Amino acid sequence: MSIDPITLSVIQAGLQQVCDEMDLSFSRAAFSPVIAEANDRSDGIYAAEDGALIAQGAGGLPVFVGTMQYSTRTLIEMINSGAVAAPKPDDVYIVNDPYLGGTHLMDVRFARPFYRHGEIFCWLSNTGHWPDTGGSVPGGFSASATAVEQEGLRLPPVRLFKQGVMDREIYSIIYSNIRVADQRIGDVKAQAAALKVGEDRLNALLDRYGDTVVRAAIAELRERAARQMRRLIDEIPDGLYSSVAWIDSDGVVNEPLAIRLRITKTPGHLQFDFSQSSPPCLGPMNSVLATTLSSVYLAMRHIFPEVPMSAGAFEPLEVIRPVGTFLDARYPRPVSGCAAEVSQRIAEAVFAALVEALPARVTAAPAGTSGNFALGGHDPVSARDYVMYQLSGGGYGGNADHDGLANGCSTIGISKAPPVEIMEQNFPVLYRRYALREGSGGAGQHRGGLGLDYEIELRRGEARASFVMDHGRFGPQGALGGADGAPNEVEVWRGGEKYIPEHLSKEQDIPLQAGDRVRVRTPGGGGYGRAEDRDPALIAEDKRLGRT
Repeated sequence: MSIDPITLSVIQAGLQQVCDEMDLSFSRAAFSPVIAEANDRSDGIYAAEDGALIAQGAGGLPVFVGTMQYSTRTLIEMINSGAVAAPKPDDVYIVNDPYLGGTHLMDVRFARPFYRHGEIFCWLSNTGHWPDTGGSVPGGFSASATAVEQEGLRLPPVRLFKQGVMDREIYSIIYSNIRVADQRIGDVKAQAAALKVGEDRLNALLDRYGDTVVRAAIAELRERAARQMRRLIDEIPDGLYSSVAWIDSDGVVNEPLAIRLRITKTPGHLQFDFSQSSPPCLGPMNSVLATTLSSVYLAMRHIFPEVPMSAGAFEPLEVIRPVGTFLDARYPRPVSGCAAEVSQRIAEAVFAALVEALPARVTAAPAGTSGNFALGGHDPVSARDYVMYQLSGGGYGGNADHDGLANGCSTIGISKAPPVEIMEQNFPVLYRRYALREGSGGAGQHRGGLGLDYEIELRRGEARASFVMDHGRFGPQGALGGADGAPNEVEVWRGGEKYIPEHLSKEQDIPLQAGDRVRVRTPGGGGYGRAEDRDPALIAEDKRLGRT
């Protein structure tokens, strides 16, 4: 069926708008600041047959672009095999199992079959970061975990909502295994309501243009995305490109982990081979396959942002399954660091491999850590337990045109740090410092962006602090002669004495009393090009502002 370009463009924008409204509804209704303020969530539309991505909200985390496609496909396969109960209208499945197409346990996915004339037309799905899903430490970021059960409650696909009614027995199991459970009902209802918003908006689009036309448009958009990606890939000369990116440690064994990448370019095709990377690790820095795939996809989206968000954009990208490495985690390997940390090292490896071939498109390495910091305790004033989750930004890498952005969001998403005022209102903490980290960007013709310098004090009660970060041992890589950015630095002040974690960027269960403080200096971006080629006027400006 032939569709005129105007109609195709309008339908493409309409599908995008459906996802954007789901995103907005989810954030506006959620209780948790990490969703409501930081926007650590995503919503999308997926094909009924194979779960292929049709559209995803522009405000959603890019790392979910592959994982939600993968998890939806796995759900469909399990339904078809009889392993999971078949859906009915208004059913909503919940799943957070990392090994079934997920990330870490805190990223909880909902999936709703979208019915049209009695048949499933597509699937609506979303993911939200819950502040806690149980496990050995508040917030789920157990830096010393050696099995996934230590990280929290693992949920296989089950129907939490059956024909629009929440199954109270399933919810009671969830409720009984997570901290601050009374607040999660707000996130659960917000997440389910967002999918209902998507259903209403998608029905309106289909009513306007007809099922046949919209189906044809979806197929055409997928084919066009594949063609456009192939055309852009051909900007890369045929050949072999390689790189190495490093993880500080796995949180248990204090030795670096290597991500070794070989990219083979042939006409219209890129093959990614991580098979020489480090073996599976004891600690939580393993990556499940879905996250590894998604990390490659999002890296290529950074390089070629003009390609529409569609499963077709991934078709020219072949990722060889890295069997026997920490990038293909199998049960029961712990994985809490995979989505927020390992994924960014994978993207960094892609950037480092392709920067010489595409110097006008690829940047030096960004900060590459989400700065996962969790604080759990009891507030004696409100007489309530709490789990606080803080993510933070860092410097972007310099590029061919300009210096890197200061305090940008992580490579894998557009999540922003919650406002300091919101955090102080919700939790018994005081932000003593929240500023740019001067001098942290790597030197170069175009300097890396500056990281963040923040300090949190516990105002009252007792608490336990845990964090799973990275780039504490190695700073973000410079490119084409640029210097590396400053590494991550974490200090814990207890009773007036400074404590530096053994693993630098990873630690768990640090006891804090009122007056104790945690200070984090996030990485600056890598520099791009040789420092001696920098414009003298920019050098003078750097000195005037104290950036060097």
